[in-house]
Amino acid sequence: MKCRKIALACLFCAVPSVAFSTDGPADNPLVRLYVFDCGELSFPDISAFGLNNSDTDVRRLFVPCYLIRHPEGDLLWDAGLDPAIAGQGVVSAGAFTMTCARSLLDQMDDMGLSPDEVDFIALSHLHFDHVGAAKQFPKATLLIQAAEYEAAFLRPEEFGGVYDLEWYGDLAGNPRRLLTGDHDVFGDGSVMIVSAPGHTPGHQVLLVNLRNAGPVLLSGDLFHFRATRRLRAVPTFNSDANQTLASMDKIERLIAETGATLWIEHDRALAETLKLAPAAYD
Repeated sequence: MKCRKIALACLFCAVPSVAFSTDGPADNPLVRLYVFDCGELSFPDISAFGLNNSDTDVRRLFVPCYLIRHPEGDLLWDAGLDPAIAGQGVVSAGAFTMTCARSLLDQMDDMGLSPDEVDFIALSHLHFDHVGAAKQFPKATLLIQAAEYEAAFLRPEEFGGVYDLEWYGDLAGNPRRLLTGDHDVFGDGSVMIVSAPGHTPGHQVLLVNLRNAGPVLLSGDLFHFRATRRLRAVPTFNSDANQTLASMDKIERLIAETGATLWIEHDRALAETLKLAPAAYD
């Protein structure tokens, strides 16, 4: 398989981890964070998330995409649901349903921004609801943990159907940097990828230091619900429960050290309080 050969070659050019900076945003360059509505998932039964159905009455999960604009380049964080379902109403996927009103590309077009202008793409992980529009950014440098790349491209069949090359296989053609831990995207502490494995082998979260809004931590799928965080619940489909709990501990320490505001990405109640692109946080 072509993707397998490419992935094997790239595993020898991983970028080493860097020391994590907890400096505040005061001296950072002006960075803007944009939030896009990239769909919604609805689950009648949330037991697969390691929760009892009585633990929360939340059943609708927001699916976001984010754009971080930095003087040295633009970074897309997470790519939402497949743009093909945009405007199609409620789409059944068996145990859950999906909806998406407008595609990420249409929302970016409102800003006068094309995919070819985005310099970097980083995905918290390669599950379907985080990679939908990723193939539309073939020129962007992919920033991904080596463990995630290996799992998703070399061993997807070992993870119970949560990976599928049909969703993200085109990313094998992107320029890429394979990471082995925390990574300072622009070299100034303003945008930090933080390794947080367990949901998948190479799951990662993103810390964005904003001058006015302060530090914001985008959770990926470390937490799906507020109840997940409160109860330290581990989904049954996570790749490693112990790694998940260790990553939860790491991120809680990071929040305490930096004063970051945690945005649980799938939190619909939070999403309803956020301003969406073309408005921005800075």
